Formats: sequence, C-alpha cells, structure tokens
Amino acid sequence: MSYKKLIPIIYLKNEKAYTSAECRVPIDARYSPVEVASKFSENGADELIVIDLSYDDESHDKAIGILREISKLIDIPMYASGNIRRVEDVKKYLYAGVSTVLLEDAKESNLLMMKEVKDRFGNDKLGLWYTGADADAIDMAKDNELSCIFVSDTDKEKADTAKASGIPAIVELASSNDGTDIIKELSQPEVAGVSGPVISSVDFSFMEAKQAIKEAGIAMNTFESSIPFAEFKLNEQGLIPVVVQDYKTDEVLMVAYMNEESYNATLATGKMTYFSRSRQQLWVKGETSGHYQYVRSIEIDCDNDTLLAKVKQIGAACHTGNRSCFYRNLVSTEYTQVNPLKVFNDVMAVIEDRKANPKEGSYTNYLFDKGIDKILKKVGEEATEIVIAAKNPDPEESKYEIADFLYHVMVLMSLKGLTWEDIVKELANR
Repeated sequence: MSYKKLIPIIYLKNEKAYTSAECRVPIDARYSPVEVASKFSENGADELIVIDLSYDDESHDKAIGILREISKLIDIPMYASGNIRRVEDVKKYLYAGVSTVLLEDAKESNLLMMKEVKDRFGNDKLGLWYTGADADAIDMAKDNELSCIFVSDTDKEKADTAKASGIPAIVELASSNDGTDIIKELSQPEVAGVSGPVISSVDFSFMEAKQAIKEAGIAMNTFESSIPFAEFKLNEQGLIPVVVQDYKTDEVLMVAYMNEESYNATLATGKMTYFSRSRQQLWVKGETSGHYQYVRSIEIDCDNDTLLAKVKQIGAACHTGNRSCFYRNLVSTEYTQVNPLKVFNDVMAVIEDRKANPKEGSYTNYLFDKGIDKILKKVGEEATEIVIAAKNPDPEESKYEIADFLYHVMVLMSLKGLTWEDIVKELANR
C-alpha cells in the first residue's frame, strides 16, 4: 500500500541544524544535527531531508561526516543535497548513507551531470530539487526517470507544474503553514509527502499527526493491529504480558504488562506504554527517566496470550541503570555462541581492546603496529587462500580460510573506524 509521508528537513551549516536556507533560526539550539535527526526518527518521521550548506572543502567534509553519523543512528531513508559540484560529490553522499541525492535545478552543472550520475548510480538513488530556476529541469528529470521531485521555494504555478510531472513530489511548506495545509497538500494524488519547518521540530509527534491525517482519509504509515485486542487472552487482571527485546540485537530487555488502553496508546504514539500493576495506572516507559522505548514491531504468540515487542531502547531499560533487567545469572553451562552479529561484535570488541590497550605478543597489535600496508597485504593473502581452498572439495578448508579472512577484515575495519552495524546496514540498504 502506498502511504503519504511526513518528512522533516535540516538545513546544515557550520555543524548546526537550521529550519531554512537563511540559517537564521536553529531547529533546537540544545541539540546537534545528529541528535535532531535521531529525534525525528524516534518520533516517527517517515524520511529525512538534509540540505548541506557547506561553503568550502573543509566544511563539506564535516557535513559528510555528520551525514555519516546521522545514517548510523536513524532508521529512516535520508535525502541529501546542497553542495554537489561533480559526480564525486554524489558518490560521497551515497557512501555516507544517503538513500537519495537531490540534484538542484538552480545549478546548471547538476542538470548537465544528471544522465551520467543516473547511469552510474541508478535512477532510484536520484531526485530533483526543484525551485523553478530552470524550465527544462522537470523534462530532464522525467527523461531520466528520477525517483522524486522536492518542490521548494517556488510559486504556485511552477509548483503545480512539478506536481503534474508524474514523478512523486515532496512539497516544502512555509513556516506559516499549519495542519490544515498539510492535509490539503497530502490529499493531492501527485504529492507523496510534505516537508518544511512546520513539522521539523524535535517535539513534533509524527505518529500522532499521522493518526490525525489518517482520520481525514489519507493513507499514512501508522501502527495498525492485525488482531483486535478483544481476541487477546488476558490474565485475571485484564492484562497481557509483554516481552521487550532490542530490535537490533534481540537482547531481552524487560517484561511488563498492557491493558487495552495502554496497547492503543502504544500504537497511537509509537512509544511503549504499559499498565502499572502496583500503581494501577498507565505509564509511558521513559517519561521520567528519558529512557523511552520506540516501537519497531509487536508480535503475538500462538496462544494470543503474550506479546513480543521489538524496540529502540534509549538508555537503560532497567530501573537499576542496567541495560537489561536480566543481568543476574542464576545457572548456566558453557556453550558456543553462534549468533552471527553477536560473535562478530564480540571479536571486534577484542580487536578494539587490543588497539586501545596493546598487549605484548599480540598478533593483532603486531598488525596495528605495522600499519595499513601490512593489514592490506594480509587481507589480500587471505582472500587468495580462500580461492585456493575453494578448489578443494573438502569445505572444512574453505571454512577455516574464510574465518581467517574475516578476522583480518575486522582489523582493517577497526583501523578505518567501521563497525559490523555499518556493514550490515549497508547490505540491508542494497
């Protein structure tokens, strides 16, 4: 199903987040651009636009670094534009984790490179930032089948022309617009989403806004339960237990209870809301501590009597300050951990510890001491060993060589400041 989208925007300059290109009003002076973007994602934004207003190579490199940090923290697609002078700049944005790069109609160089970057990176990675500066820009975008048009800072006639292009349009509303204007724009079939300062606030509840817009008859991406609460099997208190996991690692964080009111509040706000048995009232996790839990998914077991919630946990889940309420071991036996991401992260943690705290005789420290050329040489050698081993019908040799190769790749990752989460996210994006 096709949903309409609420897409906040950050104008990025001098490592600060602003509401417009004039850079007079910061979005929120308390927060860095990375923190602002993270709050947008947590509060239920569908996507994010970042306009890079850097003015020289140094400020551009800093902006790319900020985009990279934003990409690591948010769970939504990100558009970027603003400082594209050559094809290499498009690549920089994409490598920083940007999903779609917006070429500017106000820059002739951007339009001239459109076909080249489309052929190189794919039309799904490109959109047009349209201000009405070039009358041919829309036709060029149509010819190259760009994925979207961001309509910004133009008059109604030109905006209507962009919307009529057949390419999904994202419309930037002025700061004076209100909720009525959002619904008016989104009700137009050619408009895929809206942006602008009216929704670009760290306190804006996108989930609640989307619920209101949905009530106006517009399809929005909200949480809708596939099974009515009436079909849940409740305990004698009218409650259902909820097991809460980290959405990335599957770590069990806590167990709590919901009644129908708290369940509905959770779906409406996107924040885990429970029923306190001791206080006999609803409580939003994190309302006091700031350690909110943002819903990523909720599942129900085969008997309809237990929920499993996967969440983005801010801070600690446990009131003791521990990440998880399950931090005390009662009994255990030795076993080999085979969760791939857990194993990779554990090995990476050892490598990072060796880098921070060198140990005499450590092979890892030997590689770090020798530097990038030695590490690259070993990666190349191990890759060749995999090729040789793969010619052997016995898969055990390949298993050994692949593991050896991955270890050396992890040393390289550590040297380059990469994590397995970076790699996994890149693979997921592909």
